[in-house]
Amino acid sequence: MSSRRGFLGYAGAATAPVLLGACGGGTSSPGKGGTVRAAFPGFGAKETMDPHVGRQFVDQARHKAVFDKLIELDSQLKPVPGLARRWESSDDLTVWRLHLRSARFHDGHQLDAEDVLFTLARILDPKSAERLAKSSLSLIDLKHSRALGKRGVELRLKRPNAELPSLLAFTGTFVVSRRYRDPEKPVGTGPFRFGSFSPGRQFTGSRFDDYWAGPAHIDELSILSAESEARSNAVRAGEIEYAHEMSPAFARTVGKGSAVRIVAAPACGVEGILLKTDRPPFDDPDAAMAMKLLADRGRLVEVVLGGRGTVGNDMYGKGFVYYPELPQRERDVAEARRLLRRSGALNEKLTFYTSTATDTFVQAAHLFAHQASEAGLRIDVTTGPAESYFTDILHTGTITSHRSGAMPIPTYISERLLSDAPQNATAWQHEDFDADFREAQSTKETGKRARRYSAVQRTLRDEGGLLLWGHPDWLNAVSRRLHGVRAAPPNTRDWARFDTVRLD
Repeated sequence: MSSRRGFLGYAGAATAPVLLGACGGGTSSPGKGGTVRAAFPGFGAKETMDPHVGRQFVDQARHKAVFDKLIELDSQLKPVPGLARRWESSDDLTVWRLHLRSARFHDGHQLDAEDVLFTLARILDPKSAERLAKSSLSLIDLKHSRALGKRGVELRLKRPNAELPSLLAFTGTFVVSRRYRDPEKPVGTGPFRFGSFSPGRQFTGSRFDDYWAGPAHIDELSILSAESEARSNAVRAGEIEYAHEMSPAFARTVGKGSAVRIVAAPACGVEGILLKTDRPPFDDPDAAMAMKLLADRGRLVEVVLGGRGTVGNDMYGKGFVYYPELPQRERDVAEARRLLRRSGALNEKLTFYTSTATDTFVQAAHLFAHQASEAGLRIDVTTGPAESYFTDILHTGTITSHRSGAMPIPTYISERLLSDAPQNATAWQHEDFDADFREAQSTKETGKRARRYSAVQRTLRDEGGLLLWGHPDWLNAVSRRLHGVRAAPPNTRDWARFDTVRLD
């Protein structure tokens, strides 16, 4: 099958007019910026234009084109201004004031404080269980928050929290107009006006000339959904200018004379294995520790990541603020076997539930199962549907695959490891841990707060269900005629940012 047919077969007939035009699509005309075509891993009918719901990267890329957040994260995961040009808190961290910049929605409506309050009310709507930031922002006391004129917002919190700026930069916090009603007709303040959207296929947008950060250099943006092989073939054939999340195997084939180059953000996410701590055998910390000691992390990084990454130490956020420097956990098969025998897990047959949701999961699961067999542990690998995998593992499986993009360490913990966390796939539920984390959040002095977060991370490393074996480089493939793509971690300001790119 030709590369063109392979891509069209996945992306759907709706993309054909863009991809088949020999001189259309990505070409530039005099005085124009042309069209950039970007392909991301797709999730079929579950894709959405609702900026408070879609959690996949393809969703986030579309939302970022049309909407803006109050606050963004820089490449070091520190909060930086978005629609909020500055902010400050009270001494007790219970009142935060945001100062809005001058920005206009695509329908001409000027951004004001009431739009922000409406956005937060929509995210926190008690009738909706789908809003991604609902749990993180639940500390906002919306009834006692208020507008301060047109461009000021005062947010009152139910408890002290030093991390509110980072939480406002979380996935699913894009600002919508108070007129917002229909997700199928999105109107934002972002760099591109909405054009069209077909789930699992294609989004189109056109440059918004009144964008507050300055108009995009390109005229139009097309974001396509495509599987890994289709993205590889299409970027090589010049049918797209940007291919998101490429494999190390693909990166190795890109030479100096190629029409494609790799833009890599080093060690900016995490790959791992999740162990359910609320059920046998991992309700016994000895069994969980044994699994961590069985992992040959260097081999997993070498084989699964093609050497494009660094080994993990069972803690999230290597290189980020609040990451504690602890001795690297080394493989110890003899000690793992002793712990497995003591916990009674050695003679059990365990199942590793994984998926093709990412290119690395299945290979990592089989390699780890082989490594565990060296201690006499039997692990069978089963594969579930990609489309629902990240929801399924909240309730399914004793051992599951895990991946996360970049986010501040406190956000990762609050979303995945507190008793009421919406993505608590390890079922880690300990009230004393929750209290320690809340205490760290409410500490204003930076050094003391860092020490408390460090203690929380140590507890997770030694007792929790996280086996985080590697931090992969984030690999994107870019046409050599596309300039301005930055090596930025996913979920940060400069990731998937197409308003600053240019075409030859």
